[in-house]
Amino acid sequence: MKPTTKRTQKDYSLAFKLSVVDKVEKGECTYKQAQNHYGIQGASTVLTWLSRYGQLDWSKGTPNHMNELPLMSKPNDLTPEQKIKALEKELEDTKIKAQFFETIVDVLDKDFGVRITKKQRNALLKKKT
Repeated sequence: MKPTTKRTQKDYSLAFKLSVVDKVEKGECTYKQAQNHYGIQGASTVLTWLSRYGQLDWSKGTPNHMNELPLMSKPNDLTPEQKIKALEKELEDTKIKAQFFETIVDVLDKDFGVRITKKQRNALLKKKT
């Protein structure tokens, strides 16, 4: 393990700081990823740069869009083929969930005598009123 020298804010050029801030604000990486990638020491160094040199309002904490998914994973950026595949997967998941819930209703009905059908529910509601 080689010894590391402690660096300060002054050891980084303004251009480097602005470059890191730009990448983080564009969503290319998180501040921690930038810190690890560039070997920036200090837990809050990049956060300090973001508040000092960034274009976003940091007065109320982390800007809302910083917590969102990266830009390329938004549904609008998908190709038609990718959208179709995603929708097919979503449909398959929905079918599996529906089958699961139908099985639960059947088990409740057969094994425990609990009926949860729409007609039964409406009959119960009419009896209460």
